[in-house]
Amino acid sequence: MKKSLIILFTFVISQFQAQQKAYYQQAAQYKMDIDVNAEEFTYKGTQTLKYQNSSPDELDVVYFHLYWNAFKPNSMMDQRVASQGKNGDSRLQKDGISRLASIPKNEEGAQNIHWIKQNGKNLKFEIQETVMKVYLDKPMKPRSKTTFTMEWDAVIPQQIRRSGRNNREGVDMTMTQWYPKIAEYDYDGWATFDYIGREFHAPFADFDVTIKINKDYIVGAGGTLLNPTEVKGYDASAQIKTDQNKATWKWKAKNMLDFAWAADRDYSVESFEVSEGPKVYFVYQKNDKTKYWGEAKPYVTRYFQIMNSKFGKYAYPSYAFIQGGDGGMEYGMCTMILGEAKNLEDLMGLMVHEGSHSWYQQMLATNEPTRPWMDEGFTSYAESYVMHQLFPPKDNRPNAFVEKLDAYRKFLKKGIEEPAVWLGDHHDNGSAYSYASYVKGELYLVQLGYIVGEENLSKIMTEYFKEWSMKHPTDRDFLHIAQKVSGMDLKWFHHYWINTTKTIDYGIKDVQYGDKSTTITLINNGQVPMPIDFSVITADNKIVNYQIPLNMTHTWKTKDAFGEFTTLKYWPWIQKEYTFTIPYNKSQISALGIDPSERMADVNSEDNFVEVK
Repeated sequence: MKKSLIILFTFVISQFQAQQKAYYQQAAQYKMDIDVNAEEFTYKGTQTLKYQNSSPDELDVVYFHLYWNAFKPNSMMDQRVASQGKNGDSRLQKDGISRLASIPKNEEGAQNIHWIKQNGKNLKFEIQETVMKVYLDKPMKPRSKTTFTMEWDAVIPQQIRRSGRNNREGVDMTMTQWYPKIAEYDYDGWATFDYIGREFHAPFADFDVTIKINKDYIVGAGGTLLNPTEVKGYDASAQIKTDQNKATWKWKAKNMLDFAWAADRDYSVESFEVSEGPKVYFVYQKNDKTKYWGEAKPYVTRYFQIMNSKFGKYAYPSYAFIQGGDGGMEYGMCTMILGEAKNLEDLMGLMVHEGSHSWYQQMLATNEPTRPWMDEGFTSYAESYVMHQLFPPKDNRPNAFVEKLDAYRKFLKKGIEEPAVWLGDHHDNGSAYSYASYVKGELYLVQLGYIVGEENLSKIMTEYFKEWSMKHPTDRDFLHIAQKVSGMDLKWFHHYWINTTKTIDYGIKDVQYGDKSTTITLINNGQVPMPIDFSVITADNKIVNYQIPLNMTHTWKTKDAFGEFTTLKYWPWIQKEYTFTIPYNKSQISALGIDPSERMADVNSEDNFVEVK
């Protein structure tokens, strides 16, 4: 008995201590010198990395990501794409055949590490495809610093996904995830996921990057160019300095997750200032196929103003939209996108989405491989919100998210949905990943606004940015803020929406008209309980709103975007049916229905409304 009590006491104390540990985050400072052979698509690099262990843990190994090692036949990425066939990412396969399998030998990606040292001492390391494990000379004590130096060379891969040479729009080099990058270490340990096609995670870092490349190239990057008068493209009066026909580009950036750049001989550089926002750079091939870039400038200005006002102020001095990707991919202070859009709205949709990752990937730096729905989903929410204002729809839609709700309903009919909680790279189906991460992540916020009220949702998003900007929040951190702001218990909603594929399906089961009143019975045909907004349109065209709370929230919303409402008795989540009476007879009612704002992700809305005849 005594031994059991000691074990129990120790467990309780350990749990208490685990919950009381202060938040921490690692930090890094990179200084890199890069010498590019543009003709051979290779480069040589040296790196000094100052690394700070802010954790309470002693570290005897560190890990680096070597992403380009994935771009070759028979790599883990190639095998994964082959195993998924036509269900895989359409950018990585064609007709179910992996595009990586046919990369020529001389275009295979490679990051060849010559040596790595810790404070001048050579270190043992081993390469595990896209992960490098490094054994330290001396363990890093908690809250200590060390310095790594490294030399390597690299082969720029054939452009398959995000990085590489000669993309389909003719850009020579897209240099993303291009250097040995130290992995993130936090309470969950090292973030050392193999790169097989999805996204990334890293500690915040400062970058000092010097790039030597053929003088005819223009470089676009996420950072501040320190010598615009010595290189091509940024200053009309520049006097290009060369050494053996190469120009030297000097870039700096602070407190970012990564440093990305692209280079092409046909780039043009345009810039403009956003009032109370960043300086924006357009780096692209200016021609008939990219004509919409010029028209996009006032829209991009308005975009940053909306984002700064609605979601929190952009923290960096500049942002660059660079033509250089295979679609779009966000990086620190820049994005790589395809530039040959069919129309202005398509181009702006891409710019808005990738730019919004500056909030929900860079400043609010969630772990993308483990929680892609917080990255892609929150970004998609911001995209829909902004695009609704930049390009108001011609039809009278009740909210900015109607199209995504409809897309979600149609997708469910395929029967291949997978839970949003799954790790990004571990989804079995490319479309299932997209809907779990982008669509369900976006609808998470739409449903949350429906539950707590739009004013509360706005406060939640503002408070989330204020408390967690420039940190690494998790879903638990976001949920904590949502519950604190709303006063509601929301754990049930988070569980159903993220951890399961259960669906919402309410309907009107029965309507009984009396002389002075009408009695309505609702039914829950789904597996996800929700509070219910219900409206009545009277015969004289007045709208009367009711709210039926869900008992699990324990606190009811008091206001929302659709107008004032009367709160009825709560609906216990275990009950299939709910009956209530309204003080209107049949002659006084024109129509009645569930969810007049059309925000709830009800999979079958056909039984949500009744027109009274």
